[in-house]
Amino acid sequence: MLTAGQHAEQRAAEYLLARGLKLVEKNYHCRFGEIDLILRDGSTLVFVEVRSRASNQFGGAAASIDARKQHKLIATAQHYLAQLPRTPPCRFDALLFHGEQIEWLQNAFGA
Repeated sequence: MLTAGQHAEQRAAEYLLARGLKLVEKNYHCRFGEIDLILRDGSTLVFVEVRSRASNQFGGAAASIDARKQHKLIATAQHYLAQLPRTPPCRFDALLFHGEQIEWLQNAFGA
């Protein structure tokens, strides 16, 4: 049985794959944190944070990706990139679930 977070990540991967992105890795972990999904959009490597909230109380899903979380995602992405022979173009996206609605924020924040 999937947890709510795992279910959201699975739906996010399916949503992005249906839009032409290619899955590289799920749940990349290192000492700095975790990146939910890493995909390729053409030559661009896309680091995706998946968030799901039942309501917009307290700012909703987007507000939960605060400066502290962004810093952890950037550090984790840098750790991942350090293992590659060369650094491709990159971006950070967020896939937000508001009940059954999906919002895809491309270039949600920068490094």
